[in-house]
Amino acid sequence: MLYIVATPIGNLEDITLRAIRTLKEVDLILAEDTRTTGKLLKKYEIKTKMKSFHHHSSAEKIDWIVDEIKNDMEIALVTDAGTPGIADPAGHLVEAVQKAGLRTIPIPGNSAVTALLSVSGINTDRFMFVGFLPKKKGRQTLFKSLEEVKMPIIIFESPMRVTKTLKDIESYLGDREVIIGRELTKLYEEVLRMKASEAIEHFGAKKPKGEFVIIVH
Repeated sequence: MLYIVATPIGNLEDITLRAIRTLKEVDLILAEDTRTTGKLLKKYEIKTKMKSFHHHSSAEKIDWIVDEIKNDMEIALVTDAGTPGIADPAGHLVEAVQKAGLRTIPIPGNSAVTALLSVSGINTDRFMFVGFLPKKKGRQTLFKSLEEVKMPIIIFESPMRVTKTLKDIESYLGDREVIIGRELTKLYEEVLRMKASEAIEHFGAKKPKGEFVIIVH
């Protein structure tokens, strides 16, 4: 079977006992970046062997993984941080495994989405998650489609493009309040609440660093 294992988004102590046990017991761990996952395995003295699985992995590799599971191998899939399948390519593998009639088991845990929502102080009964925005093609179309959305919108962003995204938010959606999570659970964690225009000024004054989650209120 294939286990979909959530791992910490920053602080390595944010992992469940079930996740640790699963990573120790499986025959193989598929990791987005074996160097990143290696740090987690070292901390918890997990000796399970690893292979890489990421956005550029081939269809042949997916077929090989499916065949190994058919031959009774138990495999865990992890991403660099958080829950596999959320804004990463895990879905292709999960789909292939399920279409082969094999079991996929979630080992739930961390998500940057729910981490920021929990400290947002807004109504979270409903929200829209759009993940990473298109860099060019389709970006304007996506923003236009969000203009009439009447619920919080959640965006993942890199430090290189966060200011551009904030400017697009102001331009297409108006000078709305945004809740910004930077480096969540890490040493320099920051949660900011301000207008989009204020955030543009804030990050324009200093070079943004770290990974960002943005909630457009």
